[in-house]
Amino acid sequence: MKKATTLFLALTASLLIGAIAQIYEPIRWHVEQKATGEGTADLYLRASIDEEWHLYGLQLPEGGPLATSIVFTEVKNAQLVGEVKPLSELHYEYDANFDMELNWYTGEAVFVQSIAFDQADAVRIEGHVEYMACNDQTCLPPAEAPFAIGHAPAGEADRPSTPDAPAQPAVAQTATPLPLGPATLPVTAAPADAAGNGTPDTPSKYWTPVVDELQALGESRADDFSLGWIFLVGMLGGLLALATPCVWPIIPMTVSFFLKRAQDKARGRRDAVLYGVAILIIYVGLGLLITLLFGASALNDLSTNAVFNLFLFALLVVFAVSFFGAFEITLPASWTTRMDAKASSTAGFVSLLFMAFTLVLVSFSCTGPIIGFLLVEVSGSGSMLAPLVGMAGFAVALAVPFSLFAFFPTWLKSLPKSGGWLNRVKVVLAFVELAFSLKFLSVADLAYGWGLLDREVFIVLWAVIFALLGFYLLGKLRFPHDTPSEHTGVGSALLATVSLAFALYLVPGLWGAPLKAVSAFLPPLYTQDFNLNTQVVEADFTDFDEAMRQAERTGKPVMVDFSGYGCVNCRKMEAKVWTDPRVMDMLERNYLLVTLYVDDKTPLPAPYEVEEGGRIRRIRTVGDQWSYLQRHKFGSNAQPFYVLLAPDGQPLNRSYAYDEDPAKFLDWLREGLERMEEVRGKR
Repeated sequence: MKKATTLFLALTASLLIGAIAQIYEPIRWHVEQKATGEGTADLYLRASIDEEWHLYGLQLPEGGPLATSIVFTEVKNAQLVGEVKPLSELHYEYDANFDMELNWYTGEAVFVQSIAFDQADAVRIEGHVEYMACNDQTCLPPAEAPFAIGHAPAGEADRPSTPDAPAQPAVAQTATPLPLGPATLPVTAAPADAAGNGTPDTPSKYWTPVVDELQALGESRADDFSLGWIFLVGMLGGLLALATPCVWPIIPMTVSFFLKRAQDKARGRRDAVLYGVAILIIYVGLGLLITLLFGASALNDLSTNAVFNLFLFALLVVFAVSFFGAFEITLPASWTTRMDAKASSTAGFVSLLFMAFTLVLVSFSCTGPIIGFLLVEVSGSGSMLAPLVGMAGFAVALAVPFSLFAFFPTWLKSLPKSGGWLNRVKVVLAFVELAFSLKFLSVADLAYGWGLLDREVFIVLWAVIFALLGFYLLGKLRFPHDTPSEHTGVGSALLATVSLAFALYLVPGLWGAPLKAVSAFLPPLYTQDFNLNTQVVEADFTDFDEAMRQAERTGKPVMVDFSGYGCVNCRKMEAKVWTDPRVMDMLERNYLLVTLYVDDKTPLPAPYEVEEGGRIRRIRTVGDQWSYLQRHKFGSNAQPFYVLLAPDGQPLNRSYAYDEDPAKFLDWLREGLERMEEVRGKR
């Protein structure tokens, strides 16, 4: 309300000034054209700004004055190439009238629009500039300045203004056909993006690399994604795969085959062990192949890539529907037949290797979604060895039973027989896959800003899924392949209790409860429309350069948070560490917090290219820009990644990664403040 009132009074005052005195035009526009090649040219729009007046930039916060806008109303026999780019330096300053930081040009403002055409003398481009001029005391009403390039239609140049079409401040036009010779337009400022910030190809001073300085301060503190933990996660996936209808029935058949075909038990045991080794080789080889093809950086990008997450969401939904019994997913029979024939026609370890390949193909419909989920989750670690170790854990869990039962064949008799319980396991996995598929849809939804899966919608869907799972385990729901049962087993009852209790646990989240146990999977709290929870830390800025400029003005240090919409551990840190009262107080009182999402798919107004590692990379989105900043300035590519900076962009402490201990995070913040005091003392 204050901003709107201020703007209204400013415009009213300016109208009175114009009525009493004269029509004042502190900004005059001129357009020029410059040929840049055969069939291409640049249009330059230059604003000459009177002293003590200013022209606002192309992008301003909501609720502020009118931003400058260049509108093309008619483009004949030509095409606009890219967006309008500003070539003049923006001035940033807090404006008390509007109670916000604004940006504007003084003296002169230059904008350029590239065009392409086939026939120069047929080009006709018309448009207007919408702008607003202000000084320290007042603002003039928003105005339009029309312009035209090319041949004017007959009679139009001499058309007088009428009461119905009042005169507008015109842009001086060049009516000469394209192409022209080099323009004499003086452009001395370095290019900037549409928001006026420096970009990595013409970076601001804040982008200066500090990799060596960070290393000198010590190693990043992290407590997650150790290789041992990744191995255990892989083993858990392998154990889940074992208890599926695709794998479980194969265990006794395969072990019996080894024992019967061998002349003695020792050879049968040896073959079973080698069979397990063959399974290990195949899955570890898959992890190695993925690592070599993509590398840690690409895997990290993949884990937060919106398109890939949409694909994985669709894949998990398809598998879940299949597990419910709607249809059966199998690989082509010719593949398994060919592998089986190879196993029969070869001998020794090669034969066992082909048998292991047959197992992999036959069990794909059950193991595929588990492997895919595993690879995506470990890829966010930024470690080259993560996929390799994760697949090793999966393979060990899958292979060990074959070896154990070969050594202890009597155990086979104690195995539960294949039957209805395997289908129940399959249906339970279907519910779990359906729930986890929403996590991947959420990543894409957040990255593109669709707003389809806000936090409360996500929670409602999860609560319904796990409630239905509980009813299924109690026998209240049935699917096509379920075996009729007159009673509920003890195990099913216990699992049903857990599932229904979990569904009830989710309900308070609809009013903003943090739900720390599952915070890693839920969308951020800021996506929730109705939130009664006030214990939330929100970023002060989402733009790095803007945060650093504010730091220079206030003298406060900055905490840079490199995050991702698909970053599981980022959500854990925000829910379990940042909400600690001591941490929250420290962040809000002593630091400026800037959060940069490396998977934000918002297109940049003007994409640009940078050279990195001997290769040219194209920066197209906001996420591309922040990901490049993290690699270029800090030498890191994994999230979460936190770094404390002084107002001049230099690090105050070692970087910090994932660690759920609030006390450690608080110590790290305090060390940064102590270092900041030392920096202030030297000035």
